[in-house]
Amino acid sequence: MSQNYSNKPKIILKNKAVFRKSDKTRQAILDAALDYLWTKPYRSLTVNELMSKAGSSRSVFYRYYDDLPTMMEHLLNEFKDKIMAATGAWLNGEGDPIPLLVESLDNLVEVSYQYGPILRAVLDAAPMNERLEKAWTHFAKDFDDAVTHQIEHQQAAGLIKPFDARPVATALNRMNSEMVSHHFGHSPRGSQTDVRDAIIRVWVATLYGDSALNSCFIEEDSSINSK
Repeated sequence: MSQNYSNKPKIILKNKAVFRKSDKTRQAILDAALDYLWTKPYRSLTVNELMSKAGSSRSVFYRYYDDLPTMMEHLLNEFKDKIMAATGAWLNGEGDPIPLLVESLDNLVEVSYQYGPILRAVLDAAPMNERLEKAWTHFAKDFDDAVTHQIEHQQAAGLIKPFDARPVATALNRMNSEMVSHHFGHSPRGSQTDVRDAIIRVWVATLYGDSALNSCFIEEDSSINSK
C-alpha cells in the first residue's frame, strides 16, 4: 500500500503565472521525485518507478530530462532559488545585521525543512556523477561568494572584525549543508527548532562574537541573569 505524502511540500516551478499542460507534467515528475526521496535513497530511484508515481509513461520523462541526474540538477536549482530568496534579508539588506541574520537563518531552516531530501540526494550522488558534482560545486560556490561578499561588506563598515572572509564563509555554509542533509534529508525529520538554534549560535558567535548571542536568545539570557 502506498504512503500518503499529501502533507509534504510540492515543487513550485518558478516564474510560472500560467501553467501549460507540459508545465503540469514536469511538476508532477518533480513532485514524485521529492515524494520518493523522503523515504528512499536517490541511488535506488529508477525512471520506471518515478514515472509510475508521477502517473505517466517512461517515454514522457525523456521529453523533459536526459536522465535522472539532469532532473536532480533541476531540483537543486529550484532549491537554490528558494534559499537565496529566503536569506536575502541578510545577504542583501542594510540595517542591524544580527536580526537580519537571524531572520535569514530562520527562513533557511524553514525552506530546508521542507525540501531537505533534494540536498541529501545531491550530496550522496555527486561523488559518483560528474554532472551532479558540477551542479553541487556551482551551488556551493554561489553561496560562498554571497556570504563572503556580505562579510567583507560588513567588515568594511566595522560591523565584523577583520579576518579572511572566504574560508569562514565556506565553513559556515558547509555546516549548514551537513546539518540540513542529516536532520531534514529524510522522513522522519529532526527537530527544526534544535537545528535552527544550533545554526544561529554558530553563525552569530562566529561573525559578531559571543555577546551578540544575548539578543538572539533573550529568555536564556534572562534565566542566567536571574540566578
